[in-house]
Amino acid sequence: MSTIDLSKVLDKAWEDKPLAEILAAPVAALKGVTDKDGELLDEAFGVKTVADFGQLKFARWAAALVMLNQTTKL
Repeated sequence: MSTIDLSKVLDKAWEDKPLAEILAAPVAALKGVTDKDGELLDEAFGVKTVADFGQLKFARWAAALVMLNQTTKL
């Protein structure tokens, strides 16, 4: 089972929130993502929430390619 240190991926205000609330939060809840970044993601891809961002097919494709690259280097 994997764990994640929420303090490394979320702004401080979101660290102690339930997962459902985090997933419904604006993408700016992610550490390093600004409100302006969120606006641009919404304009470009219709991404409004953390869940939307995580389900964005382009991000999933890129992550899959990175994982594939890591497995082919073994």
